[in-house]
Amino acid sequence: MNLASWVEKWGRAAADRPAIAFGEKPHTNYRQWAARSRVLAGNLRALCRPDDRVAIAMTNRPEFLEALFAIWHAGLVAVPMNAKLHSDEFGYIVGDTQAALILASPDRADDVAPHGRTIATVSREWRRLFQGDGVDIVPRQPSDLAWLFYTSGTTGRPKGAMLTHGIMMAQTLAYFAEIEPVGAGDCVLHAAPMSHGSGCYGLPFVAMGANTVVPESTGFDPEEIATLLAAHGNVSFFAAPTMVSRLVNHSGFAAADHRGLRTIIYGGAPMHFETLVRAMDLLGPKFAQIYGQGEVPMTITALSKALHADRARPRWREIMGSVGLPRTNVEVRVADEQDRDLPIGEVGEVLVRGEVVMAGYWNNPAATAETLRGGWLHTGDMGTFDEEGFLTLKDRSKDLIISGGSNIYPREVEEVLLRHPGVFEVSVIGRPHPDWGEEVIACVVARPERTVSAEELDALCLSAIARFKRPRGYVFLEALPKNNYGKVLKTELRRLHGLVPEN
Repeated sequence: MNLASWVEKWGRAAADRPAIAFGEKPHTNYRQWAARSRVLAGNLRALCRPDDRVAIAMTNRPEFLEALFAIWHAGLVAVPMNAKLHSDEFGYIVGDTQAALILASPDRADDVAPHGRTIATVSREWRRLFQGDGVDIVPRQPSDLAWLFYTSGTTGRPKGAMLTHGIMMAQTLAYFAEIEPVGAGDCVLHAAPMSHGSGCYGLPFVAMGANTVVPESTGFDPEEIATLLAAHGNVSFFAAPTMVSRLVNHSGFAAADHRGLRTIIYGGAPMHFETLVRAMDLLGPKFAQIYGQGEVPMTITALSKALHADRARPRWREIMGSVGLPRTNVEVRVADEQDRDLPIGEVGEVLVRGEVVMAGYWNNPAATAETLRGGWLHTGDMGTFDEEGFLTLKDRSKDLIISGGSNIYPREVEEVLLRHPGVFEVSVIGRPHPDWGEEVIACVVARPERTVSAEELDALCLSAIARFKRPRGYVFLEALPKNNYGKVLKTELRRLHGLVPEN
């Protein structure tokens, strides 16, 4: 049950079918991709031991897909890393997984090279990886690791969710069952990072021998997306709500021909109702919502295209504010602090069980035991079921900040700011932002007789964490509000300093 068998299958059965496009131009067909995968896998096996981890530090590009499937072909474990990370953050993941090799795009090679053997995609060594004889696919069991999905945690250190070949297969089949079928003439476009959700959403398209389109910009550009919709047709892609907002507010995209769009799958943060209606008015009923996590790859609940289109349905507005119904292959509960089921309408933690739930956290048995206690994944998200079975998320118990579709955990930023000798206490919270959803704000208490500037703290953050995680504003206080147990009252901080959404 090796996921790489999909490329091999279509390399024989539909050899000339387009497999990967870079912008408007074809990059490889399935025959070429299968051949390159066999050779690259053979050379990776020569460099690694069985079941070794191979890290990928790449912005979106065709080589990411070639690396990912060749790693699986060779019987190795892929460790895709967010290309926006700081060098030290790359180093932690590489060290935690003891990765035998890092495959990097040219723009990230210098950042990862200090942490392990690195091969950049434009180098002579990369080209040598595609020379020689190919090898057969290494057989894999459903329980064998395929993908270590690193997601931030409240401790400030990322955790590697262990996703097996069986889990990724279950996620792929669930897409066909409840989001949309995929055929040879369909395309998936990667406008969001392939190292995370977008990469997971792309797997069903490879499974069915469809085309994968990687923008030449390697990222999100509304005008480029409009061009690619027209060039390829039948295009589906994942977009965070902030990306949807930017699309519909972009005059060039709004005026373009959208007939090539098939589906936009959104998730990762709340979608404002007005933004969703405006997007549907512009593009038609081409939207589906998925709620998931790295620990349950994009498969907890879904709000289908049919439900989006049914505006005459009673309570349609309320349903559009939910994250949908539980997926067919998972059980979803809302429970109290003792993991007891709560009645309809009451808010509790969302718990999930099923074949798509992670096997645990890599090299972290304590976090695994806590998160999977009782046989249920504890998501950390707070939600409630309504009388029709739709789940609505109310809050994030782990204080997650989502800015521009990227997850930012306050504790990670706080730990960096506390390195400054003049900082006594700090609490990081999210402030609503019209374009990015939220932005990071740091509430700082300086040590007595010390002065601390925003410029100093900015420089400290840029030296230690990714740029997108650094605070966009600083509030300097005499003290942080706390309860009787000494816990910082972040809700009170937001209220006192106006960091709440306008009514």
